[in-house]
Amino acid sequence: MTITEVARLAGVSPGTASKAMNGRGSLSPETVRRVREAAERLGYQPNALARGLLTGRTATVGLITTDSFGRFSIPVMQGAEDALGPGSVSVLLCDSRDDRIREQHYIRILLERRVDGIIVTGRRQDPRDPIGQALPVPVVYAMTQSASEADLSLIPDDVQGGMLAVSHLLSTGRTRIGHVTGPTRFAASRMRAEGAEAALAQAGLAPAGGSVLYGEWSEEWGRQAVDALLRAVPDTDAVFCGNDQIARGAADTLREAGRRLPDDVAIVGFDNWEIMATACRPPLTTVDMNLRELGRTAAERLLAAINGQFTPGVEKLPCSLVVRESSRARVAGPPAVPSAVPSAVPSGGAG
Repeated sequence: MTITEVARLAGVSPGTASKAMNGRGSLSPETVRRVREAAERLGYQPNALARGLLTGRTATVGLITTDSFGRFSIPVMQGAEDALGPGSVSVLLCDSRDDRIREQHYIRILLERRVDGIIVTGRRQDPRDPIGQALPVPVVYAMTQSASEADLSLIPDDVQGGMLAVSHLLSTGRTRIGHVTGPTRFAASRMRAEGAEAALAQAGLAPAGGSVLYGEWSEEWGRQAVDALLRAVPDTDAVFCGNDQIARGAADTLREAGRRLPDDVAIVGFDNWEIMATACRPPLTTVDMNLRELGRTAAERLLAAINGQFTPGVEKLPCSLVVRESSRARVAGPPAVPSAVPSAVPSGGAG
């Protein structure tokens, strides 16, 4: 079926029928209703290519990621598709593999395909160089941050997430709370530690052991760091970990040291990596960065920018807490008698 046949059935010109189907022009509601009823009766489907030529848009958006594993980019992409799908906008995914030459290649490809906009995402929030200057389409950064103040970047509020984790532990009666996190070179490590220390300071406390333990984003570092923490502060009653991998390693060492989880020591992680959090023993309470919601919001901001409503800056979206068994309130009764703390394996991971 063509627009001409729709127009003939509705008793209008093809031009009027086209305007009614595309929401253009000053047509009466009655005319629009007749045209759309005719289109429905005939099973007419608008030609997306022809409509793109008329509107100057292709109803496609590019999504460039540096996160080859998809741990962070897939939830962002799913959220973006949630927002774009109802408007029939397609997403073209490009994996740059953290290679700037490959990234520039994909940008050229996307622009050649006349995408209406681009979302850039990654696996870390640290500022990065913009993908280009004076691009002909709007760009929104999500789960990564452009170094240019002229760009719009959406990232999780890691400071708020750190405060959320420690406030939860304080609410369960823990007061000797250690913090084990990733490398200081990562903005996420520093911001989560800032939030943790702020929540402790509000309660008149400092991290168990006197300082934050910086290391690597790994289970092995979690085991080593908690070994050191227990030697320095044997009565530690909670550990907030900078990610779920660290938390799982920390839980291993605590069990081997004879601590009951969570009765003697509670643990909270970060990321809500479900496969990691639910496999932990006990299942891990963790901070969720709400990446799907972040992706949805990024897509909404991009659509607004495509329609001429663009606001630059850095927008931080709140995290939430997923409470599982590892941080429930204490069970009444005396604490377990700690066994000897296992020896740490020497490593250069600590900061």
